[in-house]
Amino acid sequence: MKILLKNARVVDHKNKLDGKMDILLENDKISKISEKIEESVDREIDCTNYTIIPGMIDMHCHLREPGFEYKETIETGSKSAVAGGFTTICPMPNTKPVPDNVETLKMIIEKAKAVNLCNVLPFSSITKGEKGEELVDFKAMKEAGAIAFSDDGIPVVNSKVMREGMIKANEVGSFTSAHCEEKSVAKGAINAGEIAEKLGVEGVLPEAEEIMAARDAIIAETNDIHAHICHISTKTSKNMIRDAKKRGVKITCETCPHYFSLTVDEVLRKGTNAKMNPPLREEKDRLAIIEGLKEGTIDCIITDHAPHSEEEKAKSLADSPNGIIGFETALSCEIMNLIDTGALNYDDLVRVTSYNPAKLLGLNTKGAIEVGFDADLTIFDPNKEYVYTKDMIVSKAKNSPFIDEKMKGKVVYTIVGGRVVYEEK
Repeated sequence: MKILLKNARVVDHKNKLDGKMDILLENDKISKISEKIEESVDREIDCTNYTIIPGMIDMHCHLREPGFEYKETIETGSKSAVAGGFTTICPMPNTKPVPDNVETLKMIIEKAKAVNLCNVLPFSSITKGEKGEELVDFKAMKEAGAIAFSDDGIPVVNSKVMREGMIKANEVGSFTSAHCEEKSVAKGAINAGEIAEKLGVEGVLPEAEEIMAARDAIIAETNDIHAHICHISTKTSKNMIRDAKKRGVKITCETCPHYFSLTVDEVLRKGTNAKMNPPLREEKDRLAIIEGLKEGTIDCIITDHAPHSEEEKAKSLADSPNGIIGFETALSCEIMNLIDTGALNYDDLVRVTSYNPAKLLGLNTKGAIEVGFDADLTIFDPNKEYVYTKDMIVSKAKNSPFIDEKMKGKVVYTIVGGRVVYEEK
């Protein structure tokens, strides 16, 4: 199969590309990049007024299968991912059963292969049953296809266990991705402060995230190993990680579109669809997250796509589960709140959505537009405005704070392995 993409603005961080170009795809690889390509092909796509970037990689999401298929499945989640321009996604292990053994992990991998839309690279848990007690067999899980290790959603509270897990993950050429939450100060529905008091709900202290992030940074520094911190949301976390990096600590981190797009005030408008963990923070934190992306402290943007049923989200603010869907709105949030504001340029955006995630995950033929690299591409109209309505949502779940909001920037094609897996109708 040969596909020719014509007249696009092509942006690539690795090769410092930013200009009008054609791209030729042959089978599953990029075979030619040039200002003008004339070639007999199976399909030609006119990309005038479109931008092409390396396929976006989401190294932190939730597909809910196995065990919670009423929220999302590998198939519905994959469809949502490609609709949002993601070519590779990494589902977290908080499923039932937990992928803490080779059999369960391989079942997830095989189901994703059968769906055959995007690359699905699952995480293994750090501990058996995500109970924070007994470590998994890191070597066996890595060999079976685990992309990395996390007890996401349930932090490993025992520091001795976490230290041993971090060391073992690094020994097999991988890393741990830590959900940072110091449980004793993490109880509550939304960020602690004025809004929580106004609504009469218990607030989550920002220190809950910051204390645990600092602990894992200390373990990484002391043992000279890599630590990755999940979805940072506060100014203090950002500053602490920045300072650790300056000292040469092997630490990386991620954030989500909602942390640089929204504040805790959104809970007053959107209720439980603005409830997640960590919670939305204050304006100072939102600005710090943007600064962290700009300066390079924050390595990548992930969605933390977290589907829940409408019945679950209809519960009270205190009782409803944490999390929002995020695949389909991520790019719009990035364009509106990072690109259009001048905080980042498109080269920066590719760095945090494609290049850095590929590098962190060891995906040596992804994350760049280069001859010989995988033909994984995100093609979008940066200027298209639309209202994100409930009936547009591809995900099985509908828990988004962006429903009925005006958005800008729309994915028009997603290409995975040289196949058009999503095309805007």
